[in-house]
Amino acid sequence: MHSFLATLARFASSRKGSVWIIVLWLALAAGLSALAPGAKEHAISSTEDSIRLHTPSAIARQLAEQHFPSDDGLPALLVFHADTAITEQQQSAIEQISQWLSSDQKPEHLSGAMPYHLFPPEVQEQLYSEDGSTLLLSAVLKKGSDSKAISAALEEIRSYADSVGLHGMRMETTGPAGIAADTTKLFQNADMVLMLATVVLILVLLVLIYRSPLLALLPLVIAGVVYAVVDRVIGIAAASGSIVVDKQAISIMMILLFAVLTDYCLFVVSRYREELARLGSKHDAMKAAMLGVGEAILFSGGTVLLAVITLFAAVFQPYHYFAPVFAIAMVIMLLGGLTLIPAVFTLAGRAAFWPFKPKLAPVQQHRAGLWTRIGRLVTKRPAVVSAAVGGLMLLAAVNATGIQFSFNLLKSFPNELSSRQGFELLEEHFPQGRLAPVSVLLESDGELQLTETLRGSLSQLAERMKSMDGVESISPSPEAIASADGSASPPRGFLSADGKAVKLELTLAEHPYEGEALAALKQLRDSSDQLLRDSGFSPGSAKLHYAGATAQQLDVRDMNQRDMVVVFSLVTGLIAIMLIFQARSILIALTMMVTMLLSYAASFGIGWALLHNLLGYDAISYRLPLYAFVFSIALGVDYNIMLVSRIAEEARKRSWREAVMTGVSRTGGVISSAGIILAATFCVLMTQPLQELFLFGLIMAIGILLDTFIVRGMLLPSLLVLLERWLPRYRPLPHARQQDYLNRT
Repeated sequence: MHSFLATLARFASSRKGSVWIIVLWLALAAGLSALAPGAKEHAISSTEDSIRLHTPSAIARQLAEQHFPSDDGLPALLVFHADTAITEQQQSAIEQISQWLSSDQKPEHLSGAMPYHLFPPEVQEQLYSEDGSTLLLSAVLKKGSDSKAISAALEEIRSYADSVGLHGMRMETTGPAGIAADTTKLFQNADMVLMLATVVLILVLLVLIYRSPLLALLPLVIAGVVYAVVDRVIGIAAASGSIVVDKQAISIMMILLFAVLTDYCLFVVSRYREELARLGSKHDAMKAAMLGVGEAILFSGGTVLLAVITLFAAVFQPYHYFAPVFAIAMVIMLLGGLTLIPAVFTLAGRAAFWPFKPKLAPVQQHRAGLWTRIGRLVTKRPAVVSAAVGGLMLLAAVNATGIQFSFNLLKSFPNELSSRQGFELLEEHFPQGRLAPVSVLLESDGELQLTETLRGSLSQLAERMKSMDGVESISPSPEAIASADGSASPPRGFLSADGKAVKLELTLAEHPYEGEALAALKQLRDSSDQLLRDSGFSPGSAKLHYAGATAQQLDVRDMNQRDMVVVFSLVTGLIAIMLIFQARSILIALTMMVTMLLSYAASFGIGWALLHNLLGYDAISYRLPLYAFVFSIALGVDYNIMLVSRIAEEARKRSWREAVMTGVSRTGGVISSAGIILAATFCVLMTQPLQELFLFGLIMAIGILLDTFIVRGMLLPSLLVLLERWLPRYRPLPHARQQDYLNRT
């Protein structure tokens, strides 16, 4: 490892090597940009399902499509609402819209719609809310319509409604089609806005930190070149079908790339400045700098890579599809950090620091500052510091146990979006269970004949399901099932054409996305075999399946719990192993791991206190714990690695306590700057309209600042001082001897 890094440092900092590296990176970026597709061209929005579509709700959906085939695609719900009861004039406008939706002039990608205009008045009245202010019409898009076609169809419906005139009514479009259209609208220009905001923010912060135009611009140029390569490599992999690319993963990857590469630049530049003041040659100075920080960059990048690779073990699509995007990005970012960054700053030399060029000085004195004072404090009173800081973080972590999680992703949408407004109108004016009924599919091994015995069994089954806790109604009703005989037509859509399945529609009493509804459906699933036996069916020849939004969310909850256990365990274990190799000490590695886990829990505790007590949130997205864990642990470990690497280096020349104090003081400024930039970059996500991104950005920013100033600056060094007697004695290693050689030359 040391010889590899030494060889790479020697080549990247040499006259010819630095030029060759820059030329190769620029040629690669230009060539790929001209010939290869971008990642966004083949990106998709992952669904809330498993990667293998093997969950009970997915199987039920596939069986429903098999036994009840249809050319219909996503349903769109048109919600008409007035402040008072809908008037005759407004009703006439609705009838005109309904007639147009059923005509040949309807949108091209619309398959059909509820023929409200053909219903008799008594049937029409049943479609209104109790107060008569709200009406729901359903329409269906053609199967296979993409997001652009869906958005165009719904926009055409809105335009026609405006041309007809709603006479004071509102018309909102919601349901799966409305949600898909609004999701497309949300992310239409999000990547460009994110990139511009990230670049401007990093530029401003770098100017404030360095007060040097080149030191502010060069990291962004480096990040831009690396991003061009990453984007096209991911695009090639997606176009070939090797990986699946998620749109949200691309957005987060982009800001992560700029932030992490800027951090790497800060680490290299800080050490480069030290070496330029000690060595006359800019090439020797960069070689010494990379021998000092190259291993830390390699291990910090490796930990992030290991963390994101663990997402391949997840079965939930949004988690699993993050893995390839970030794995590819981290490999290329790591290559850029070890080659392009030293090459660019070697070529720039002292000119990069203009107007504050470092001058050669025989003895470089480190100026005492804030971090020098903190270093003295944590080494002088380590027990007091570790007890005080650790105790406060534990209190914050305890607060995280009160977090409530929501499985209703519509709450993540901005309030002004039509899909959210329409859904909330339905929640307010209709029974909540009717928002997303559960489809119950009874599948039989043999062909089903509506004999008196079968009708009696089906009627009993419907009656028993209706009587269970949390169930409001079932359609067809037990009475309708009992009255259907061989001569009379059974209820529409009740018996499949192949005679092997029966479909019922079950309405729950509670909101279909909330915990009560999930609990009711879980009880139904767990009781399925008993329900069949009590109704006269043999569980061996018949089986119940449940499809719909509530069934899917129940599977999502189960997958999320499973993935959290698997991913948390893998990330913790793999990063701990990596830290053991890096620190060459099991005790140091475990101490670093424990402090980072405490920081993760504390960040959620602090975040929940802000969100719940100040901003009024009742719940947050169920996805946040896993996303935040992977990235906060993977990124937070960078600063700990930089600190421990410097302490280990200093421990070869001085006592352990002095090494800790020197490590804190020498790395404090650069790590603080890097942490501020990384946290601020994640804060860019808080400007996005999607609530989930806002919350993710906030939690990550809190966690990074904790890692930067509290864990790395105070808690970890104080614990390392307390553990001195059990820690290994560091002896000169090959790369240290190489640096001694540079010192002599």
